[in-house]
Order: sequence, then structure tokens, then C-alpha cells
Amino acid sequence: MAKRFKSPERFLKPDARYGSLLISKLINQVMRRGKRSTSEKLVYAAMEILKERVKDKDPLEVVKTAVDNVKPRVEVRSRRVGGATLQVPVEVPQRRQLSLAFRWLLEAARSKKGKPMAKKLADELYQAYMGEGDAVTKRDNTHKMAEANRAFAHYAW
Repeated sequence: MAKRFKSPERFLKPDARYGSLLISKLINQVMRRGKRSTSEKLVYAAMEILKERVKDKDPLEVVKTAVDNVKPRVEVRSRRVGGATLQVPVEVPQRRQLSLAFRWLLEAARSKKGKPMAKKLADELYQAYMGEGDAVTKRDNTHKMAEANRAFAHYAW
């Protein structure tokens, strides 16, 4: 069996305003068609909205907690065993946890209609911070799937 390809680790610079790698990654995830300045404005506007909403906490801490609340610990992977395809629960690597968390947060924010994106993103981050919202629901469903298929865990090699 050939060794799987592992993409190289790319080193990001921390963002300008907060000096955080997490915010820098979020800006990159929000970005569409290489429009970084638009993406930065959007994320910083969302952070300002969060600052208004959670007065006693630093918005950076709110984002960190929100992302931690959305990160999946386990997921199911399809594996062929005999003639059957089984859903095998496996632990999620750290990098994938982060990318899935961002993907689910942005998916949930983009699916909402009728508000500016900065407001939608701020709403979704706040809901994730509180442990609710579409992104957290998605994480819970992923965990439930893994729990339901725990009988096949011994196939995870």
C-alpha cells in the first residue's frame, strides 16, 4: 500500500489587527476569488459586531471558543470490508478539525439570507460561542454518526 500524500504545512502570517493566526486563517477561508481586502473588512466588521454583543469578553476569545465548540473530534470514513462499505469512526487530525470548523461556520453563515455577510458571520460565531447554531448542530450530527457506528471502530487502521 502506497503512502498517502500529505500536503505541506504552509506558514501564515498573523493578521494585522489582532496578531492572531486563527483570524488570519478565517480571513483566508472567507476570501473568494482572491479578494483579500474585502475578506479582511468582512471579518473585522464581524469582530466589531461581536465586540458590541459580548461586552465583557475579548472578541478574539469569543472566536477561539466558537471554533473550539464547532471542531469535530471524530468522524466517519467509508471503508470497504469484504463486499460491504462500512462507516468507520476515526479521530480527526488537528488541521482537519480546524478546516472543518471554519467550513461549517461559513457554510452556516452563507446559508442565511437577508442580512449582510458580516452580520451573518458574527451571528454564527456568537451562536457557536454559546454552543448552539447550525455549525454546532453539524458537529453534533457528525459525532452521533461516529457513535452509532462505534461497532466498526476496530476497522480503523
